Parts: sequence; C-alpha cells; structure tokens
Amino acid sequence: MFINSAYAEGAAAQPASGLMSFAPLVVIFVVFYFMLIRPQMKRSKEMKSMLEALQKNDEVVTSGGELGRVVKVGEHYVTIEISANVEVLVQKSAIQSVLPKGTIKAAN
Repeated sequence: MFINSAYAEGAAAQPASGLMSFAPLVVIFVVFYFMLIRPQMKRSKEMKSMLEALQKNDEVVTSGGELGRVVKVGEHYVTIEISANVEVLVQKSAIQSVLPKGTIKAAN
C-alpha cells in the first residue's frame, strides 16, 4: 500500500477526577438558579403580596385586559366595577396588576 498504518502511542489518557467531571453540572445548575429559578420565585412572591394587599377602591387590570375598580374583595374572588352599574366577579388570580389611583379617569 501507499499509506503506512498509524499506531497509537503507549501512554493512555488519564481519567478525569470525580470532582472535575461534576463541575460542568454544578456550573449549569448555578446558572439556571440565578437566571431562571430565582427571578421566577421573586416574581411569584411579588404577585402573592400584591393580591393579599388588594382592597376596595383599588384600580386593577385583569389578565383579560378589563380595567376596573375593586368593589368587593373575598377570599378567592374579587368584584370589579368596569363601568357604571356593571360589576364583574373574577378570581383573584386573574388580577394582573394594581394601577395608580386616577388611572381609570385618565384612560377615559
């Protein structure tokens, strides 16, 4: 033949230590924690505290986009007045955000 066979050298590659083989997994977990898990937990805590602090006459936006004023707050449900004499009963979890006072008048 025209090409000679190539043979491997006698020295074998040394296996990586146990700690070094787990280092990439630890780094990936730390990155996921600080980039995904921690911000989501913070957002969830802020949403829970916002819903617990909800009270009568707060101006809110629901997840469906309705803008209204809170008329009555129950344990799981909130009654929202979206127009004169038009009240809607929604779940507390449907409240997306609490708006500053006077937002409804400015929106009209």
